[in-house]
Amino acid sequence: MPHLVCHYSTSPDMPPMRDVMLALHRSAASTGVVKAEDLKIRAQPFTDYLVAGEQRSFFHLSLYLLAGRTPEQKEHLSTELRKALTGLLTRVHSISVDIRDMDPQAYKKRLLES
Repeated sequence: MPHLVCHYSTSPDMPPMRDVMLALHRSAASTGVVKAEDLKIRAQPFTDYLVAGEQRSFFHLSLYLLAGRTPEQKEHLSTELRKALTGLLTRVHSISVDIRDMDPQAYKKRLLES
């Protein structure tokens, strides 16, 4: 837990996604709101999209956290992630970050033993 899910336009404006995901990992971990070892990041490109009715580049980050962080912690995390993205995605038209609380009673997972 936490899950960072990236949705982005396929366009020449996008740097290598591995670089973006590593920057998001560093940025999120540096806030102290989440632990580096708990972060899970995945990215999904889109070839069909519209932004304000036009095919403009975009990057949207959804961050799913177990409920319990304060509004201030979530705002700090959101702001730092947006800063990291803005520094990397200098030619991308739309950059957005959304943080969602997950119900800890309903969230279930299974890990393989190492």
